[in-house]
Amino acid sequence: MATSTTEAPPTRRSITATRPLLGWRTVDILTIAFLGAAFGVAFWGWGIFYNGPITALKIGYAPLMGLFTGPWLLAGVVGGLVVRRPGAALFCEVVAALVSMLPGTEWGATVLVSGIAQGLGAEIAFALLGYRFFGVGAAALAGVLSTPLEWLFETVKFPASWSGRPVLGILADGGGWYAEWGVGDKLAYLATMAVSGVVLAGVLGWLLTRALARAGALSAFPPGQELRESHAV
Repeated sequence: MATSTTEAPPTRRSITATRPLLGWRTVDILTIAFLGAAFGVAFWGWGIFYNGPITALKIGYAPLMGLFTGPWLLAGVVGGLVVRRPGAALFCEVVAALVSMLPGTEWGATVLVSGIAQGLGAEIAFALLGYRFFGVGAAALAGVLSTPLEWLFETVKFPASWSGRPVLGILADGGGWYAEWGVGDKLAYLATMAVSGVVLAGVLGWLLTRALARAGALSAFPPGQELRESHAV
């Protein structure tokens, strides 16, 4: 048996990964890499759309663009929901960011910073739940917590003195695109990002994971076992 169970009521329990949680299997690593790569291609395509029609919102009320940031948070949420081991959310989001950088984007290396910020947020959500709960509520929490660090990166201008320094130079030379906004607009942007994180990353990510399980793609993972048990007689 590849998985173990929690003591939660049968109707609400989440099936967790085999202990020890840090004992990643080869299939875990390969699946996260595959998911990350697939999301990376999707991220690149979404970036083209985002820089087209969606930027028209800048003419109206720019913070509304936050409503369309959720798709970039999907990799971390889905990676965490599928493998259910510490580091899965961060790993998947970072792979997706790296792959989306390959064809070239206007954001350059800052895409990797965003991937780390977003994946770390999702990882924190699953860690807060002790890697024991993976229902739609956990997915929504992962989606919403994927946004604060990314919001800081986009709305804070880091010291120019950091420019040229390893790692810190990326923060100083990139990000801070909306640093000139007023506090109200920045908070409105955080709110719209949070809504998008809950709906387009959390709930959609949970539905996508269930769809993958129904398709038989997650038989070796807890979501696949949950599906089998739900159909048991």
